Amino acid sequence: MAAPAVEGVAVTALRSVLLRVRQAAERAATQPERVRVVAVSKTKPVSLIRQIYDAGHRCFGENYVQEFVQKAPQLPEDIEWHFIGHLQSNKVKTLLGGVPNLAFFQGVDNEKIANHLDRAVLSLERNPLKIFVQVNTSGEPSKSGIDPSGCVRLAEHVKLHCPHLEFSGLMTIGMPDYTSTPENFRTLSKCRVEVCKALGMTEDQCELSMGMSGDFEQAIEMGSTNVRIGSTIFGPRDYSKKQPN
Repeated sequence: MAAPAVEGVAVTALRSVLLRVRQAAERAATQPERVRVVAVSKTKPVSLIRQIYDAGHRCFGENYVQEFVQKAPQLPEDIEWHFIGHLQSNKVKTLLGGVPNLAFFQGVDNEKIANHLDRAVLSLERNPLKIFVQVNTSGEPSKSGIDPSGCVRLAEHVKLHCPHLEFSGLMTIGMPDYTSTPENFRTLSKCRVEVCKALGMTEDQCELSMGMSGDFEQAIEMGSTNVRIGSTIFGPRDYSKKQPN
């Protein structure tokens, strides 16, 4: 009898998060519909994801390739899947082949991975993959992501030299406690200004993916259009079965 209670809590938590997102968007004078909530379901069972799906949510994210390719085929095809984080180039075909409805890749941090993704999309004859360039806004050596000084060049590479990818925006990953500082968010916003100027895009055409469980409201107030919410919806994670990407 315990499992249904936990799943009910997750649905209640989702509704609370969506309300908080709406309120933050209103404070930022942004239409709430413009903020995408990615429910990050890593380490969580398919049954729990299905409960969130049945509550009406369609946007989910995963971080670990092997777990992802096992779970995705067990779930409805109309889910908008996001891969979040760093990926080794030799795992690209496993990911794209195993998750045909992968819509977004949030974590291109170098030209090599962009090229591998572009070739894999072509060889699998699938729809173009939407890409977020990952920027290391905190300067931490342990974090993936390109230095802010290189974000324009990498965005240009994706947009101009990877015809099977669709450059969609910039993303940054926060601290281990799921928070970032306002300076991290400001840095990513500045990167967007530079990228849009270089690529002739409007800022509305370049999304910002920043904000997680600990800071998503502040991120929205500072311009985020894409927040990645995991533990606040799904509860604490069990990383004992974590597999490297």
